[in-house]
Amino acid sequence: MNSALALQIMRFGFLALLWLFVFGAIRVIRSDLRTSGQPRIATPPARKGRARSVAPPAGRGPSQLIVTEGSLQGTRIGLTGAPVLIGRADDSTLVLTDDYASTRHARITMQDGMWVVEDLGSTNGTYLGQRKLDGPVPMEVGVPLRIGKTVLELR
Repeated sequence: MNSALALQIMRFGFLALLWLFVFGAIRVIRSDLRTSGQPRIATPPARKGRARSVAPPAGRGPSQLIVTEGSLQGTRIGLTGAPVLIGRADDSTLVLTDDYASTRHARITMQDGMWVVEDLGSTNGTYLGQRKLDGPVPMEVGVPLRIGKTVLELR
C-alpha cells in the first residue's frame, strides 16, 4: 500500500512540475512578444540583414545612423524624423541578425530637436558609450550605441 501511495504522490509531483514548465514557457513567450505598449512603425517589413533607405532631413544636425561594428557594418540609415526601431523583428527599421539583440530592442526618436535612444526592455541591455540605458537618453554625434555585437553612431 505504501508503494501505491508513493507512486501516486510522484505522479502528482511530476504533473505539477510539468505545469510549472508550461506556465514558465508561456511567460517567456509573452514577454518576448510584448512591445512595451509602443506603436509599431507603419512601414512595409524589411528583409533580414538590410536597412530601409530613407532620405535625410533638410537642415542641420545629424542626418545618418551608421553601423560601425557587427555583421551589418557600413549600413547607413537616413534620419527623417521618423522613429527608428532596432531589433530582430522583421518589421524593424534596422533588422539585426545578432543573437544578443531582442526582437524589439531599442528605438531612436526625435524629441525637442534632438535624437533620443530608448531601450525597449531588452534582455541584454542597450549601451550609449559606457552607460547602460535605463530610460530615454539624448544621443550625441559620434558616441557609440551598442546593441549586442552591433555598434551604431549618429553622424
